[in-house]
Amino acid sequence: MESSSAATVSAGPSPGPTPADLLRRLRARGAADPVTHVERVPARPGVPAPWPSWAPPELRAAFARRGVGAPWQHQAQAATLAYEGEHVVVATGTASGKSLAYQLPALATLLADPRATVLYLAPTKALAADQLRAVAALELEGVRPACYDGDTPRAEREWIRRHSRFVLTNPDMLHHGVLPGHAQWSGFLRRLAYVVIDECHTYRGVFGSHVAHVLRRLRRQCARFGSTPVFVLASATSGDPSTAAGRLTGLPVTAVTEDASPRGGVTFALWEPPLLPPDSGPSTPVPPQSTGDHDDLQQVRRSALRETADLLADTVAEGVRTLAFVRSRKGAEVVAANARRALDDAVPGLGDRVAAYRGGYLREERRELERALLHGDLLGLASTNALELGVDLVGLDAVLICGYPGTRASLWQQAGRAGRSGQEALAVLVARDDPLDTYLVHHPEAIFGAPVEATVLDPANPYVLAPQLACAAFEAPLTPADLALFGDGAKEAVDQLVAAGALRQRPTGWYWRHRERPEVDLRGEGGAPVCVVESSTGRLLGTVDGGSSHFLLHSGAVYLHQGVSYVVDDLDLVDGCALVHAEEPDWSTHARDVTDLSVVSVRSYVDAGPVGMFLGEVDVTSQVVSYQRRRIATGEVIDTRPLDLPARELRTVAVWFTLSPQSLTLAGVQPADVPGALHAAEHAAIGLLPLMATCDRWDIGGLSTAMHQDTEAPTVFVYDGHPGGAGFAERAYGTASAWLRATRDAIAECGCESGCPSCVQSPKCGNGNNPLSKPDAIRVLDVVLANLPE
Repeated sequence: MESSSAATVSAGPSPGPTPADLLRRLRARGAADPVTHVERVPARPGVPAPWPSWAPPELRAAFARRGVGAPWQHQAQAATLAYEGEHVVVATGTASGKSLAYQLPALATLLADPRATVLYLAPTKALAADQLRAVAALELEGVRPACYDGDTPRAEREWIRRHSRFVLTNPDMLHHGVLPGHAQWSGFLRRLAYVVIDECHTYRGVFGSHVAHVLRRLRRQCARFGSTPVFVLASATSGDPSTAAGRLTGLPVTAVTEDASPRGGVTFALWEPPLLPPDSGPSTPVPPQSTGDHDDLQQVRRSALRETADLLADTVAEGVRTLAFVRSRKGAEVVAANARRALDDAVPGLGDRVAAYRGGYLREERRELERALLHGDLLGLASTNALELGVDLVGLDAVLICGYPGTRASLWQQAGRAGRSGQEALAVLVARDDPLDTYLVHHPEAIFGAPVEATVLDPANPYVLAPQLACAAFEAPLTPADLALFGDGAKEAVDQLVAAGALRQRPTGWYWRHRERPEVDLRGEGGAPVCVVESSTGRLLGTVDGGSSHFLLHSGAVYLHQGVSYVVDDLDLVDGCALVHAEEPDWSTHARDVTDLSVVSVRSYVDAGPVGMFLGEVDVTSQVVSYQRRRIATGEVIDTRPLDLPARELRTVAVWFTLSPQSLTLAGVQPADVPGALHAAEHAAIGLLPLMATCDRWDIGGLSTAMHQDTEAPTVFVYDGHPGGAGFAERAYGTASAWLRATRDAIAECGCESGCPSCVQSPKCGNGNNPLSKPDAIRVLDVVLANLPE
């Protein structure tokens, strides 16, 4: 960031430049123009509709006091469908007012029937708290809205159960608190008129499959108490929202997709960080554990984290209120720390206007950051996708997106955080050195000309279905009639639970046999969170999900919290606690793992001569075995230290392809180069799969080998990183030709000579991206595509 640009601006907010002017100034910072494409999304007028005749005058007046003179056409349409008893999903753009579509019928019913209740589900606590503010601000008598989540004090919970008529919670609390305690909630459930499911497109993969069964358990309890609530779902624009909502709820759902709200214009830039000279180190010092962008041998492009940090500093210096989305918790901390440092170098104290926001913070920290951003005390915030969803961040001018977020739905959600008051906005996608990001910034039609993905979830996943049936049996004995509610595979799953001794069959149904309730992790994060505790004071700094603890909290790891670095002294997996001490080392840490895979069964396959394409179950064993320490300034490897952590086993679903050795030889791939060719193709295939499915590369894993013991051929595997699968491998199998064609093109079009993070290197490779052969990967994929039917 240039000091002169910051020095001319006061620390307070100012009108700031237009999005076009701001982009022009940002592009002028370096010698080469980093922008590969600018898309102008035009402004759009709104189409209002009259208030529905059934909306009571006091509710219309309450909305009018909040500045809502009339609903938009899609709001009125969805609200009327719901009020008439039809399950409905409203799938329209960010800031299109989806909340009014469910608030209108729900609140009208509460005002008309003094006994009726409403349950609202959000995927994050921040969104539920934001909706609570919105409903409470209407000041409607007798509604008594309240949040019921893990942060709710025990003293308030009984009052909420007895008196609140509009309860806002999340699927985790519904699963852990409400449904197991349904007897205490009987009055609320008996009178339940509406279930609102906000941001339902986030319920995908294993998490979405679990939530689908939590909602079936809710429907089951409501039926036992005599209620049949109407489900109203709100979603970002998505492919086939009616089908996805129906799979989530188990009900027929009508979709409203025509967005009639007004929208300010958006200037959307695709930004590729510049190439660095060969063997150059990082261009600016960064805190430890900052290289989540790269685990490569040679940094080819400037890190997207550093580029985003400089852009955030520049926009804040211009007085532009900016939100930077960063894919990882660690990355959000790094971007905020670097932006603060750059701003303080220019204007001492200006760095205080920037902060990080991520999961794992304590409740008080999260609420204070939300308040500071809403009130303008903060000008810049580096956030994980915790703020992607519908928290009403009025007044933001720009959004920076550090790395493609995995789906077009998320990309447009994040871009839509700016310009929420109808003003012009700037959105910038900063490409990581990654095959998919590189492909997208050079193929803008894949972003701006392609439909949004359909949400992928699989409620029939046996690793989801069986535990959820166990939870249902704990809440009330299962009956044969219940099995139809839980769908395909329910009877087989119940039989397995009986054989395992978890359920006992009686003439009246199946009964849970144990005193304690089943322990089920909805989010599939690999167990309970691990607490991060400062050893000298006993202070709780935050938490890390169990699935990430082996990589982020192993002994010797560097952990960042609000820009302060700590080194891990000890990781106690039994007690779920990591002890750390404050330290500012000049090195970062990078965990290394090894993986083994065996084929369990084949579901489906395509015989294409020398090529075979398969879908089936596999067992994956992985273990973090060591970590590297690297100099921050140069990236030099200081040493590699062993770790003694337990192996993790995973049975999941994979897609894999095999090639005959003869076909590879004929294509010009020498036997000695086969491992590097397959390894490079595997990395790129993983990187490009999010183009076809609602996942990102961290949801999936891979393995390649020149001769696999089960296939007896050169093989590339790509597998879902969740027990039982998440639906991503099935999607890859169904779109194999298009998926691998995009993979081949991404490698071939990359300008590097021997392979780089933009094409075949992976940020999570346990083998240090070795061996890799870029030209031979193209030959491998040419063989596959030449033989695989379209």
